Amino acid sequence: MKKIALLLCLGVFACLGVFVSGAFAQFPSRPIKILVTIPPGGAPDIVARVVAEKMTPSLGQPVIIENKPGANGNAAAAEVARAAADGHTLLLAADSLITINPHLYAKMIDTLKELTPVSSLVSNQFVLSINPALPPKTFPEFIEFARKSNPPLPYASGGQGSQHQLTMEMLKARAGIELLHVPYKGGTPATTATIAGETAAVFSGTSSAPLIRAGKLRALAVAGAKRSPTFPDLPTIGEFYPGFENSIWLGLFGPAGMPEEVLQRLRTEVRKALESPEVKQRLVGAGSLETLLLSPQDFNALIHRDYERFGKLIRDIGIKAD
Repeated sequence: MKKIALLLCLGVFACLGVFVSGAFAQFPSRPIKILVTIPPGGAPDIVARVVAEKMTPSLGQPVIIENKPGANGNAAAAEVARAAADGHTLLLAADSLITINPHLYAKMIDTLKELTPVSSLVSNQFVLSINPALPPKTFPEFIEFARKSNPPLPYASGGQGSQHQLTMEMLKARAGIELLHVPYKGGTPATTATIAGETAAVFSGTSSAPLIRAGKLRALAVAGAKRSPTFPDLPTIGEFYPGFENSIWLGLFGPAGMPEEVLQRLRTEVRKALESPEVKQRLVGAGSLETLLLSPQDFNALIHRDYERFGKLIRDIGIKAD
């Protein structure tokens, strides 16, 4: 009798295994929703729509974009963290939401534990630009000018704890200069303030290229690990301060506990989309965005690296959320 009962149990477990495997093999079984943390029109929204459009035919289900701004991205992150871990609800997140916000907000999800990294998507360079009425023509001249300025030169950022601010704070520490932080509500107002002369300098994305080419801003250097294809003549800050590097990235995330079969399917479709020449061209046109194709291990390492270094920087300079 015991032997018969054991065989029956094994049969039940085998059937369950086939059922579960079959369920995952049919993924997706309904439309996939990607939450975007900003209103329509910005770079993350464009990336989501371009990639979703390319993935839809292969997946056999619509990939729907839902814009959910609010709480600096924390509201969308919390909704995805609460969703079923079946791959049908995903989050397109900027690096700041995953690696900076947890150090600024006491009440938000644990992004390292409550979300699953699905895939890296794109990266972008920060460009250090100044108001063209200022004397410096090169990056070294700006550092020397800032060092001698009294009172300190004001710089614009997209807000307290923004990537704009943290990148400039990294530069201040490496160059040994003093600058006055002036936060604005977003990168575009910060760039506009520098053009108007309200502030002297700003770190902005390569989407500011038309303003630079029009002479409204003077670009001095880029903050990435290598020179930007958009500005090949501009030096990297790392050429003057070895090891200095900060780039912006966007990634796709899901709830914790997603099955490996679902992750593999999503990663395969995202990679196929990002490798498409048409998608690459549209992303460049959306603001000189470069595809970022990292392995799951390398993407996870990037997330943890940025989480640790931004946490230390925020503690060192005592930044508080707005």
